[in-house]
Amino acid sequence: MPKNKSILDGVSSNLPSLNQAVEMQKKAANVGFDWPSIEGVIAKIYEEIEEVKTEAVITNNHDRLHDEIGDLLFACTNLARHLNVNAEEALRSGNSKFYRRFIRLEQSVIEQGLEIKNCSLIELDKIWNEIKHQPEK
Repeated sequence: MPKNKSILDGVSSNLPSLNQAVEMQKKAANVGFDWPSIEGVIAKIYEEIEEVKTEAVITNNHDRLHDEIGDLLFACTNLARHLNVNAEEALRSGNSKFYRRFIRLEQSVIEQGLEIKNCSLIELDKIWNEIKHQPEK
């Protein structure tokens, strides 16, 4: 029996995952399977967060949690697509920003004569928030 042709056929499985998600979303959107505005996308993100929270409190639940995190990432990618933001580039920029800020956090801890592993999360978060509000050098 021949395989039915899907609208999603042709989306390369070799693409980075974020780009693959966007391509599938575009193909689905081309046939009307899309949110008409970002409000629906944002509501879906909140729904997915709730599902992650539900699964996160269950022990030995890695497979379900894995699935729900995937759904959340897919929904976030959809938001980026709706806002004409390249999800891959945005995540790369976010990674870069985190790296720069974390380096500054480490430097700040050292300048205070502390060791990062001996700092509480509250102390580190306070420094982090200070760094976030400083202009980058």
